[in-house]
Amino acid sequence: MAFQLLTNSTNIKCSNVLFLVMKLCFLIICFFQSAIGAATPLETINIGAIIDVDSRAGKEQKTAMLVAVQSFNSISTNHKLTIHFRNTSNYPIHAVSAAEELITQKQVQVIIGMQTWEQAVLVADVGKKAQVPVLSLAPAPNRHLFIQHRWPFLVPTVSDGFEQISCIASIIRSYHWRKVVAVYEDNTYGGDSEMLAILSEALRPVDAEIEAHLVLPPMSSVSDPEGIVREEVEKLLMTQSRVFVVLRSSLSLANHLFREARKLGLMGRDSVWIIADTLSNLLDSVDTNFISSAQGALGTKLYYSEEATPFLDFRRQFQKVFRLEFPSEHNLEPGIYALQAYDGITAISKVVMELGSKSNTGTSMLLPTIIRSNNFTGLTGDIYFHNESLSSPPMFRIVNVVGKSYKELGFWSSSFNFADSLELENGKINFSAVDGVQTMQNMTARVNWPGELDRIPKGWAMPSNANPMKIGVPGRTVFQKFVKVDWVDNDKNGEWKYDGFCIDLFEEILKLLEQEYALPYEFYPYNGSYDQLVDHVINRSFDAVVGDVTILADRSNDVDFTQPYAESGLSMLVPVKNGAQMPWMFVKPFTRNMWIATFSIMFYTMIVVWYIEHQTNEQFKGPWKDQFVTAIWFTFSTLFFAHKENVRSNSTKAVVMMWLFLVFVVTSSYQAALTSILTVPRLEPRTTDVEWVRKTNAAVGCDSDSFVRDYLQNVLQLRNIKTFDSEDAYPAEFESGNITAAFLELPYQKVFLGEYCNEYTAVGPTYRNGGLGFVFQKGSPIARDFSKAILTLQENGKLRSLVEEWLESSTNCSSVDGSGNPESLRFESFWVLYLISGSTSTFCFVFFITKKCWRRQEAYQNGAIVGGKGIKGIVDKVVELEPYLRRRSMGRAGTFAQRWSSARWGLVSPTDPSEHFEAAP
Repeated sequence: MAFQLLTNSTNIKCSNVLFLVMKLCFLIICFFQSAIGAATPLETINIGAIIDVDSRAGKEQKTAMLVAVQSFNSISTNHKLTIHFRNTSNYPIHAVSAAEELITQKQVQVIIGMQTWEQAVLVADVGKKAQVPVLSLAPAPNRHLFIQHRWPFLVPTVSDGFEQISCIASIIRSYHWRKVVAVYEDNTYGGDSEMLAILSEALRPVDAEIEAHLVLPPMSSVSDPEGIVREEVEKLLMTQSRVFVVLRSSLSLANHLFREARKLGLMGRDSVWIIADTLSNLLDSVDTNFISSAQGALGTKLYYSEEATPFLDFRRQFQKVFRLEFPSEHNLEPGIYALQAYDGITAISKVVMELGSKSNTGTSMLLPTIIRSNNFTGLTGDIYFHNESLSSPPMFRIVNVVGKSYKELGFWSSSFNFADSLELENGKINFSAVDGVQTMQNMTARVNWPGELDRIPKGWAMPSNANPMKIGVPGRTVFQKFVKVDWVDNDKNGEWKYDGFCIDLFEEILKLLEQEYALPYEFYPYNGSYDQLVDHVINRSFDAVVGDVTILADRSNDVDFTQPYAESGLSMLVPVKNGAQMPWMFVKPFTRNMWIATFSIMFYTMIVVWYIEHQTNEQFKGPWKDQFVTAIWFTFSTLFFAHKENVRSNSTKAVVMMWLFLVFVVTSSYQAALTSILTVPRLEPRTTDVEWVRKTNAAVGCDSDSFVRDYLQNVLQLRNIKTFDSEDAYPAEFESGNITAAFLELPYQKVFLGEYCNEYTAVGPTYRNGGLGFVFQKGSPIARDFSKAILTLQENGKLRSLVEEWLESSTNCSSVDGSGNPESLRFESFWVLYLISGSTSTFCFVFFITKKCWRRQEAYQNGAIVGGKGIKGIVDKVVELEPYLRRRSMGRAGTFAQRWSSARWGLVSPTDPSEHFEAAP
């Protein structure tokens, strides 16, 4: 037991001695370190930070800078960073005084901060005089400012606004919005005006433009911001566009902006709000009032990886420091402003590390050059400086304010446009693997639009029952089948009645559009010219024009036209000549070969019919003359289906059947060709050449309210031009000889020729133009919807039905172009019919002869026939016919006894009468 106690006591003493030895060693090490530190003091780098600590962005920047300085000082053995903060309270003049104080009193070697560009350039001027580099955390509004030449000591550490503006333009292009309203908070130094110019330039390739811009005064300069903002926002009610792009605004001003816009209905249906990163980067820290006011807005947020290890380490340190510095803030999450500030201090620290133990002499001169050549990976991504500023193209998150916060829709970059997700490799984006799409509509995420709209907003002040669309209608039209306006008296006050092709077409379009949205409207008659009517759309007296308005290039510069509902063009209309008819015109329907073939097949058919029928058919018997006349008469009468002779033989019936079919086809074709030949010369124009009209200075007519007069004067160089206000005036002027020709647009020409097709014709070339369409204000999305509806009506045949109902004449008018006489019908078009008819006749003739030979052969073998047999017998019989055919004393229809005693039967036995009367085959 004693031994055990002794052992324990010994162990305790040894432990105490060991502890004392270790403590002594630690003190010795600390002493030597302090001695070495005293011998080699750390070189202090003074950094000036000019920020707005009153704002959320400023608070994040201050915290991030403190974290970055602490991180550097904890590892640096030669240098120490000391940061001096100055608060500008968002006043640019305060930034100037702060910079002067930091340089003169704190001897800072570099200045960082400045959240706005106007502050940055003012501080850069101070830094230029003192040769102190200035690192700006504000984006340059324009990449063409020649920063290095104007402010050689200014280094922008964040990307310019060009990429963000391109992102906004891509969003606008995705939904085909044509006009936007730019909203921004004013400043004294033109930063936002530069951004406005960039926006206008970016919208031009996507076929959009800035309709108006709303300039709001800085919050620091007004005593009643709510009243000022309300007064300015009310001006937006005068614009047609409902696509609002907030380029730059402070958070406090944006609160007033969205609240007043919601009160005025500008945050409702068919409105679109797009906020730039100055606001969207703060969405994580804004209050619920802002979120509720900005419901449905789209935003662009700078992208940064929230999963990388450096960010997670920074986030942990940031939250500790932020909680100590700003205990009243509840949101401890770092935003893009914190990351940019941290990367700015990191850039400075890398310069300090590169300088190492070098003398600080000339550091202020070397620092800008070193920073611009410094490349590293920061919290915001890969950072490298080139051509005076940061060159790494940023990437943006597309966010949508909804619910109590916002949701992420996707990503945008100039490398791949839009994408639903990103492909990461080793914590970095693999741009080549990103599946990009061209428009936001191709993304899978659904956008929650303002007013809980379930379709894409039109981005336009859409008509309503309280504010219907004002539509101008031409009150005086030359051709009233297109538009006709009449005043109808009733029991009360009377009303205007609108009728015509254009009105019916408009109503059919509305039926299609009602499937998407209602379009309340009111018609207003207008009795001025068409140019004046279009001008009323330009000055917004009318929202649209429904009528027969020609689409012209100069008009399209100021208004939007729909898809043409009728093709258009300009051609010359002239009277036709009533010349004498040619005496041999009746032979022109057929060519010479056709006539020869027709008469040949006719005589061939006549011979076959006569030969088969004359032996058994009483109507084809008699003297040769009578038989010939009968055969000729029968054949010619079949041309008119007026033959009276009956045929008995089945072979003859087959021949006649094919012949009648041939006659039917040929005579029908002859009648049609002759009608055309008789019509075309009658419609031959008196004047066919515009050049002749120009040289002779002949009088021509045109519509009074159209563009045609200017076209005739300026393009065709015609001088003797008369205008008319009515369709009925043209025939009277032609008959009186006051005009030689008239120039009408194609739709009007068709209507006119439908009424006077036998008296006038169109000649010469057609001078094309854009066609006829409806007119809308420039940028109106309704014009695009109307164009789509017109195409639908063309495809389903409804437009054609309207044309037939209104524009095509019910009278029978030959469709003749007057280009020349029609060609005669050629034999090549009918040879098959002639071949069939001739083959049928030949077959029946051969069949008849063959059968007759077979019967005679059979009779000869039976001894019923005295004479030759076979073919020889047939030849003998034909020879025996000659005396009979030459006899003239017998009547056409001799009696049976006369024929029985005729000499032609001399060689035939009278005991077999059946041989004299051949049965019909």
